[in-house]
Amino acid sequence: MSPESNILCIGECMVELSPVAPRSWQQGFAGDTMNTAWYLRQLFDQTWKIEYFTAVGTDLLSDEMLAFFEQSGISINNVIRVQDAQPGLYMIHLKEGERSFSYWREQSAAKRLATNTDLLARVIAQNEIVYFSGITLAILPEQDRETLLHLLQKARMNGQQIVFDPNIRPRLWETPFQMKLMIEKAAAISNLVLPSFADEQEVFYDRDGHATADRYLNLGCDEAVVKNGGGPILYKSRTGKIKDITLERVLPRDTTGAGDSFNAGFIHSRRMGMTAEDAITSAHEIASYVVLQPGAISLLPLNWSRKEKT
Repeated sequence: MSPESNILCIGECMVELSPVAPRSWQQGFAGDTMNTAWYLRQLFDQTWKIEYFTAVGTDLLSDEMLAFFEQSGISINNVIRVQDAQPGLYMIHLKEGERSFSYWREQSAAKRLATNTDLLARVIAQNEIVYFSGITLAILPEQDRETLLHLLQKARMNGQQIVFDPNIRPRLWETPFQMKLMIEKAAAISNLVLPSFADEQEVFYDRDGHATADRYLNLGCDEAVVKNGGGPILYKSRTGKIKDITLERVLPRDTTGAGDSFNAGFIHSRRMGMTAEDAITSAHEIASYVVLQPGAISLLPLNWSRKEKT
């Protein structure tokens, strides 16, 4: 299997507790980049290798998490095991389909994912597409953030595609200044940036999606797709292409994983040769299906991958 058919997602997988009834919770495994890996695995056929790179503990929950990855067909050959650590945990709270979260991640092993620089460099070099997020950066120590970005910059210079979702979570960062600085650094070394307008407006005070896209393009990325919580989705590229696409909005049951599944759909559709507009439409259809299901990850209809290729 060549690097031309490999995709790597880097970040943190957590234990998820999602509500099934009042004071009743279902345990699963999820996390923003892991969710995207999950949907990529469903969309790409088996000629593609989808790999997840993270660090986990040596406890039973970590063992169960790795077993879950293997059962899902996601490669974990390079996952780091950390003594005296365990996965982080989060709980989903829903109100009219919109979600909020409670987190327990102080002892998360994933914070150590960039400690082995040689391993990280080797894994990145083996993949055509590398996907990461603002949360990936936020959980890392400062020096490890710089290490990861340096390796990703080298990968882009070598012709690999670097995809970044800012996924802004202010409470994960030391200061607002540090958060903005690292998000901008990450965008500058990425080919494709997939921001959410509501997050960007709150932090960067963008007046509209065009301001968000222009800001990221000016930093150095080639393409930006600005998601908008069910509203019009904007595509802009450095070549001057602009698409402002209004799509049908659904009443969500649970919006957890909506953006992550959209990202997977867009990456897959573009790699299959779709135009940006068609890729956005297809990705929106996937996200619209996902928000009608509970929790962050859902099984897509079996024919979805084939449908996208026709």
